[in-house]
Amino acid sequence: MNQGRGFSIFLRFKILIRPWLFPFGIASLYGLGMVFVPENTNIALHRSVSIFLQLALPICLALIMMVVFNRFLSPAVITRFLGQSTSIKGVFLSSLAGILSMGPVYAWYPLLKNLKDKGASQFHVANFIGQRSIKPVLLPVLVICWGGYFTTLFVFVSFIGALIVAYIVSLSCSDFPEK
Repeated sequence: MNQGRGFSIFLRFKILIRPWLFPFGIASLYGLGMVFVPENTNIALHRSVSIFLQLALPICLALIMMVVFNRFLSPAVITRFLGQSTSIKGVFLSSLAGILSMGPVYAWYPLLKNLKDKGASQFHVANFIGQRSIKPVLLPVLVICWGGYFTTLFVFVSFIGALIVAYIVSLSCSDFPEK
């Protein structure tokens, strides 16, 4: 009986400590680095903090959006707007969301997977990713550097190209089973 309790305590300890192994390991490596090569470790630490700060906002925004989507959007609503048999409204919504999205694209992957699991079509997910090449905040700089004609043509071709790519992806992926 005692042996079972000891195993149970060990199992609880293992469950509690496992998520902290990586952070403790990294902290230990930085500690060793500070002892043996403090200048280089200090530079590496500052770069790591800088990267973390750059990634924190987009990832937090994506997590907040996931919580909001999970709270207010049911699978039926997502399927109605972004499902396989949607109208032009779904294409417009996925395009607009892609254009307005900010931050690195990999921060959006969990949200897109969540939407896909709730019924969003592969076309709309691919359209979202493709439309990210159009950035409204960068359009004034593009106009100043390249002119209005180039900017208009570039945005139009990017928009249509993303729709074509999304269509090809949805056709190509329709034969493969979902994960």
